[in-house]
Amino acid sequence: MAELLTDDQVTNALSTLPDWRGEDAALVRTVELASFAHAIQVVNRVAEIAENDNHHPDIDIRWKTLTFRCSTHSTGGITALDVSLAEEIDGVIDALA
Repeated sequence: MAELLTDDQVTNALSTLPDWRGEDAALVRTVELASFAHAIQVVNRVAEIAENDNHHPDIDIRWKTLTFRCSTHSTGGITALDVSLAEEIDGVIDALA
């Protein structure tokens, strides 16, 4: 099982994830895409990555605005798995934005 990150480790991780914030024991990013179809493209690509990693974010879809929440539910907070997933989500957004 993945270990929870300390507060200092979360702060350090957030310094490398400028579009993310810590909120309620999760890493959270909200992004607005050009269209609903574009937002769904991003969701579909993130879903492929999440399935491959066997680590899944919570995703809120509001028309063309997506909010990603990365938290390791089995440990009740943020682990290295969440930092890695956040980095991969950033890559998808950068590639498809």
